[in-house]
Amino acid sequence: MKALTRLPLILAGLMSLNLRATPTDKTGDPTMTANTTNKCTSACALPQSDAELRKLLTPEQYRIVRQNGTEMPFHNAFWDNHRPGLYVDVVSGEPLFSSADKFDSGTGWPSFTKPVEKDAVVAKTDSTLGMTRTEVRSKTANSHLGHVFDDGPAPTGLRYCINSGSLRFVPVEDLEKQGYGKYKALFESARK
Repeated sequence: MKALTRLPLILAGLMSLNLRATPTDKTGDPTMTANTTNKCTSACALPQSDAELRKLLTPEQYRIVRQNGTEMPFHNAFWDNHRPGLYVDVVSGEPLFSSADKFDSGTGWPSFTKPVEKDAVVAKTDSTLGMTRTEVRSKTANSHLGHVFDDGPAPTGLRYCINSGSLRFVPVEDLEKQGYGKYKALFESARK
């Protein structure tokens, strides 16, 4: 029944799409997009200009994070990613979501019950497409991430429905070397 209640949201998302393939790197791996090195330390370094940002991102990533775009469901990098790791902002490298909080919502987009840090995302009212939704943006880079809905599983009851193009995935085995070592504990406690 939940899938039927999400159908209007999926259709609305499809209507707003620019139907391009998921960006990939030269090896064809859709998880390795243009920005594979940005990481957030104590002070996230943001691109200084729009031109710099366009060089950093693929056209699809730019469309999502700066033009509030939506990618195709079931045809994006992370909707079916089951590897343990951290999802960070593709612009700033700011930690946003953990695979420990990821679940299969059946919508075709990566879905999470909560952000990795309570204040990592900012909620805004979105009245586009003839409906009122709650948009979520990254706090530091102001990247459009997706939307949050109140039809998620326990314990939060929330579903953060996020565009893969706004994220970069850091596998748990790479957290330390990419500067995210403090988040390893999230995955150690999830294994117990």
